[in-house]
Amino acid sequence: MKELLTTLVRLLVDEPEDVSVEETDINGTIRYQIRVAAADAGRVIGRQGRVIRALRVVMRSVAGSADHRVEVELDQER
Repeated sequence: MKELLTTLVRLLVDEPEDVSVEETDINGTIRYQIRVAAADAGRVIGRQGRVIRALRVVMRSVAGSADHRVEVELDQER
């Protein structure tokens, strides 16, 4: 699932080499932390958060078939 999310995010941004996704498992919930270049954060968020919401829907539907809970967050610290 991490590879799927990484590929989707890399297709969205101008600097795909700066994309990294960190996966952590917290009590059965898989959390994906997306890091992108500062200039690409807006592309991942999208207008009114539509793109990040769509990424969450895709990941939750993939995880649902594997009986996992998933959270997708964008790290905007960079």
